[in-house]
Amino acid sequence: METLKLNGVERQYASGQMPATLAALLADLGVDGSAVVAEVDGAIVPAAGFAETPVAAGQSIELIKFMGGG
Repeated sequence: METLKLNGVERQYASGQMPATLAALLADLGVDGSAVVAEVDGAIVPAAGFAETPVAAGQSIELIKFMGGG
């Protein structure tokens, strides 16, 4: 098993099943990449870099979703 910490909660993936990139992770979660800010191991990743940002076991990823309202 491979483990990833997502918004403080550990998520486990079978060996070889972890999404390869941040964009693939968002797609796996059903999250619209244009509506989130991502932080990987403490570094902000711009939306333009989601497809090129690798995801690896042991990483800590925080996703913050934009919310409208008033």
